[in-house]
Amino acid sequence: MKYIELLSPAKNLECGLAAINHGADAVYIGASQFGARAAAGNSVEDIATLVQYAHQFRVKVLVALNTVLTDEQLPEAEKLIWEIYNAGADALIIQDMGILKLNLPPISLHASTQTDNRTLEKVKFLQDVGFSRVVLARELTLSQISEISAHTNVELEAFVHGALCVSYSGQCYMSEANCQRSANRGQCAQYCRLPYHLVDADENILVRNKHLLSLKDLDLSDSLEEMMAAGVTSFKIEGRLKDVDYVKNITSLYRKKLDKIIDENTTYQRASAGRTTLFFEPNPEKSFRRGNTNYFLHGRQTDIVQLNTPKSLGEPIGKVTYIGRNFFEVHNGNLLNNGDGLCFVNKHGDLTGFRVNRVERKQIFPAEMPKISDGVMLYRNQDQAFDKVLKGKTAERRIGVKMLFKESLIGFSIQMTDDDGIVCVFDIECPKQPAQKPDSVYDNIRSQLSKLGNSIYEAKSVDIEINEPWFFPASLLSEWRRLAIDQLNKIRIDSYKREIKKNAIDANFGSKELTYRANVTNKLSEEFYLEHGVEDVMSGFEVKAEENVPLMFCKHCIKYNLGWCPKQGYKATFKEPLFLRNNDQVYQLTFDCKACEMHITKY
Repeated sequence: MKYIELLSPAKNLECGLAAINHGADAVYIGASQFGARAAAGNSVEDIATLVQYAHQFRVKVLVALNTVLTDEQLPEAEKLIWEIYNAGADALIIQDMGILKLNLPPISLHASTQTDNRTLEKVKFLQDVGFSRVVLARELTLSQISEISAHTNVELEAFVHGALCVSYSGQCYMSEANCQRSANRGQCAQYCRLPYHLVDADENILVRNKHLLSLKDLDLSDSLEEMMAAGVTSFKIEGRLKDVDYVKNITSLYRKKLDKIIDENTTYQRASAGRTTLFFEPNPEKSFRRGNTNYFLHGRQTDIVQLNTPKSLGEPIGKVTYIGRNFFEVHNGNLLNNGDGLCFVNKHGDLTGFRVNRVERKQIFPAEMPKISDGVMLYRNQDQAFDKVLKGKTAERRIGVKMLFKESLIGFSIQMTDDDGIVCVFDIECPKQPAQKPDSVYDNIRSQLSKLGNSIYEAKSVDIEINEPWFFPASLLSEWRRLAIDQLNKIRIDSYKREIKKNAIDANFGSKELTYRANVTNKLSEEFYLEHGVEDVMSGFEVKAEENVPLMFCKHCIKYNLGWCPKQGYKATFKEPLFLRNNDQVYQLTFDCKACEMHITKY
């Protein structure tokens, strides 16, 4: 039996609670510092509150401390890790190997995708040095994942939805090089989302002002079963900077899809407890989305870049069919609502957005008439009606319980058995008084004991075993039910077991030299690698910025994307090297065709 985990992001406590209610089996959240999203920090108190709620459902709380650290930060990180452990967190997601040499509590360790986990050798090494889980690089294909799974026994986690970095995770130094905002310290300035000219060696502009490095968003919602078969057990939604509506919508989408697979295949089981009921229909096109791609999961493809904009396009509505003085008509215009946000790509290739003032049948009256023409494709990037739905109650999560109300020598007892097989027996000592209306006794007991609306439980059945129809005031049954539920809650919480840190075994890193790409920024990290067979360790880019070295390492290839791949038989009509130019910023492109990679170096 394989346990399948849906892992959702939490920018804050509100998002974490919403993720749980909408079906997440685990939640990942940033601590107050040292997370790869510096703008998404949370107090230990909020993490403890999230843990308390999560563990009722057997949902795990994973805390991200996945930045590289300085020598001065290591003691502070150690203190924070103990606080996180004492708050009840289930695991740490880390990048810096220096953390492994700290005095750690017995908390499970997950290797962040920032550790660049795209080879079997790397995953095997991380497994051997004590990681319970490895977060795979987004660039891997199904066959590569299968190979890693076949030769390791560590848990494999993979991203299935959300924003994509154009560089391998942990291997982008452009932000640090340009403005000392390190992506490996959670402060990426997102130079990949800027527009660039593509220029050849003769200064000819081959592509003008396009977002050549801005990838579409990942969507693997139709490939989940294939990924399970390949060995993935944790399916991760990106989005620790996303709002609560995104978390609700996308978590619900994947919960529905995973439940369908699990319900039809006895090989798999949900990794947490409780069943989620949704009160809306999730739709990924109605949350922030730069188009969608399955990236490299099924092999290399050309259509992975959103050239015209790094912003959210939203859902396609249709083409403009008629333009009036202060309105226009569009195919499927009847789907629109007053207050919707619409956008289109204008004739210059720029994204133009506007707000709908009112809709009259097919006629759309904007708040301010945009410069739009017939045949333009229109997108909705804000759906007023859908947003309103998300502001209400959109889901509830319940754990089923079977209840037995039974007579005893001293009074009565309420036995509860929940879906996880946890049993609670609440004994009641009280006198017995015959009922004046015996015909209503059984219905009264069932009615009062079934009222679990303020708890996390739902009554699947209520059986009654009493010798006579005794008198039970409704208020007394209600109080007994409340006390029994409190007792069951305590038993559930007390019986929760956290995974502990795996023991490390002897492991050799497999390389004698490490370059700046190993992101070694403190003495303990250096010692770690020296202990594992490395002889020469170069300082990380944040410690000593190397000159004339690649700042990005990408599986995405601009030449392939534009149909200019020499391996596909293209004969170049331009002179290389090629350059990316944005105002005074110029970067040289180098193409490693053997490895099918593109490297970007500041010129």
